[in-house]
Amino acid sequence: MKKTSIYAFFILTLLNSEYSSAAIALDRTRAIYEEGTKAISLKISNESNQLPYLAQAWIEDENFNKVTKPLLITPPIQRIEPGSKSMIRISSLPEVKDLPQDRETLFYFNLREIPPRSDKPNIMQIALQTKIKLFYRPSSIMTNSGKPWQNKLILTKEKNGYTIENPTGYYITITDIQSYNNKKSDNQFSPITVSPMSSTKLTTTVYDNFTLTYINDYGGRPTLDFQCLNHKCQVK
Repeated sequence: MKKTSIYAFFILTLLNSEYSSAAIALDRTRAIYEEGTKAISLKISNESNQLPYLAQAWIEDENFNKVTKPLLITPPIQRIEPGSKSMIRISSLPEVKDLPQDRETLFYFNLREIPPRSDKPNIMQIALQTKIKLFYRPSSIMTNSGKPWQNKLILTKEKNGYTIENPTGYYITITDIQSYNNKKSDNQFSPITVSPMSSTKLTTTVYDNFTLTYINDYGGRPTLDFQCLNHKCQVK
């Protein structure tokens, strides 16, 4: 019988947290590219002390289509020796000027590790893939107030949750909601990302006072306390 070597890709989507079992590790869970920045650098490392890996990187738009502009990755593929570190550079092309100037644009940064081919037959090799959000942020929406823009969220009580309105030019990701009084989370709540200048339905238990957890630029998870007056709920 002819022996064959099976090579399979297992895709791990990483939006909010790191996956420690991957050989090729990324130094963050989201990336921000601010207008006027020449380039940003993402650090990667090979956590394996025995095998070299190829690290392949690319960018997708908000619809998960692979794109090569207006943001460019260098290098798109590289070899990382065991226990070594490297960098991936993201720079902008002239087409970046065509992006909206009143709000962020969402992309996805993808990083796939490719293990060396095994010389043993009938071996399944697994290539893990990391995906994080990459935001292009125009300078027109950036402020130096020091206050989180997430506190501008407005929630309106509905029958089975809230309508959440985001009047800002930023994407806002909500990961948890809990009662302000007893700090008990809604176990049925699913994390949600609200696009700039839009509103969406938030299906959850309805509280008079509650705490939202969101993800900041650094991957941290601060909280905001909301108080409701009649049907309108705003940050205290």
